[in-house]
Amino acid sequence: MTAQTLKEFLEESGQPVALRVLIEAVSDSCRSISALVARGALADVLGAAGTGNVQGEEQKTLDVLCNDEMMTMAKACGVVAGAASEEEEHPALLTAGAPYLLLFDPLDGSSNIDVNVSIGTIFSVLPRQGGPDGDGDASFLRPGRDQVAAGYAIYGPQTMLVLTLGAGVAGFTLDPPTGQWLLTSPAMRIPATTGEFAINMSNMRHWADPVRGYVEACLAGATGERGKDFNMRWIACMVADVHRVLSRGGVFLYPWDKREPSKPGKLRLMYEGNPMSFLVEQAGGRAIDGTQNILDIQPSALHQRVSVMLGCSEEVDLLETAHR
Repeated sequence: MTAQTLKEFLEESGQPVALRVLIEAVSDSCRSISALVARGALADVLGAAGTGNVQGEEQKTLDVLCNDEMMTMAKACGVVAGAASEEEEHPALLTAGAPYLLLFDPLDGSSNIDVNVSIGTIFSVLPRQGGPDGDGDASFLRPGRDQVAAGYAIYGPQTMLVLTLGAGVAGFTLDPPTGQWLLTSPAMRIPATTGEFAINMSNMRHWADPVRGYVEACLAGATGERGKDFNMRWIACMVADVHRVLSRGGVFLYPWDKREPSKPGKLRLMYEGNPMSFLVEQAGGRAIDGTQNILDIQPSALHQRVSVMLGCSEEVDLLETAHR
């Protein structure tokens, strides 16, 4: 039996036509980015761009190219009133009166670009509120539970698009000969228990006690209080680490640490925390900042940061108990 295409999946989803148009447009951009990533040095797209983003981080050439691709797509598709990028200070006002707002991290995992390790694109869709153009930054500052769609593309050995429309999580694999996104994981689910955790262990000395205690218990293995052995994984790309969690279970942590104590975390709530938390919850897992569900956080700034702990519900429950 031939695998269902993304277009067919969307047609059967019962979602509004405008949302289906937007998801297809996003998938087209991800296909273009995948081709660019695959060529790498052959397309002269590796290395630093010589510019910085709104976060004060050095941009890679691919960061800039992918951001331009996503913004061009958002304007051309005609259903996006405003688009906000992790790379830009303020949203771009696009099609007045259009029904949706789009947020995206055009290229997650920039540190992996030049060493040929998996990277990705993350996106989040909100219904427009306010006037024809929304209300600037304020129109985007809504809890993650307001999202109507979210997903990511992962550019690895295979290129995949992982998507939720609020009724489960589906994974599509890009078929290079045809350019079609084919449904290969129709109902992605995160097991309740796991023997894997993902965290940057080099920062252990900076963690708060609840996170340190949790990881130390995992490292103690079968002879410790948890009574089982754990493996640690870390790819240094949120898309890749979360994709592993969605594919086979586990827990991913990027917590607050005392290097920058005034910041609640490193990852961005609107571009990373909310869309990934939406996917994880739709796949049967949990996502918290330590004491509350990430999707319940009321944002106060477009580039707000957040502590992230997501994955198997049993592990996230333990982390929540430790923090409380």
